[in-house]
Amino acid sequence: MNSIVIIKYNAGNIESVNNALKRLGCEADVTADQDKIKAADKVIFPGVGEAKTTMNYLKQTGLDKVIVELKQPVLGICLGLQLMCTHSEENDTECLGIFDEKVKKFAPKPGNEYIDKVPHMGWNSIYNLKSNIFGKELENQFVYFVHSYYAAFGEHTIATSNYILPFSAALHKDNFYATQFHPEKSGTIGASILKNFIDL
Repeated sequence: MNSIVIIKYNAGNIESVNNALKRLGCEADVTADQDKIKAADKVIFPGVGEAKTTMNYLKQTGLDKVIVELKQPVLGICLGLQLMCTHSEENDTECLGIFDEKVKKFAPKPGNEYIDKVPHMGWNSIYNLKSNIFGKELENQFVYFVHSYYAAFGEHTIATSNYILPFSAALHKDNFYATQFHPEKSGTIGASILKNFIDL
C-alpha cells in the first residue's frame, strides 16, 4: 500500500484533499515533518492562498528545499501548481522553479469586464491531455477551478483549459505533477485523476 503525505502548511484546501483520498480508500498523513515527507511513496502539495505569504512560510520552515529535492511522485494542486513555477505576478513572487512556466494574472478583455470575472470560478473542460495521470476518457471532461492567476503555456504543459484565454490546466516534469484545477472538488473526474496519481 502506498504511503501518502499531504504537506501541512498554511494552505486552505488540505482537509478537502484528505477527504477526497479517504473516499478512494486511501489514508494520508497530513504533516510538516520533513523526514515523513521525504519517506512517503507519494506527496501531495495542495494550496489555496496568496503566493508571497506562502512562499515566505515555506522558506521559513525549510519546506521549500524539501519539496524541490523530492524524488517520489509529487502532485501540486491550485496554488501548489503556481508555487512550483518560476515566478508569480502575485506580489512579484519568486517561486520554487520546478517548472519553467511563469504565473500571470487573468486580464479581462476590454469591454468584457462583466463577463470575464476574476477570479475564474467554476467548471471548465480540460483538453490536449498528455500524461499518464489522465486517461483518454478524460479528454474534454469538466473539472472545477478557483483562481485569479494561471500558468502560461510551456514545455511542461500536459493539459489545457480556456478562460479568457487558453492556459495550462496541468503541468508535468520528471516526478512532479500539478493541476490548476481542484481534483478533490471535481467529482468522479477528479477522483479518477487522484487515483491515477496514487497508482503511479
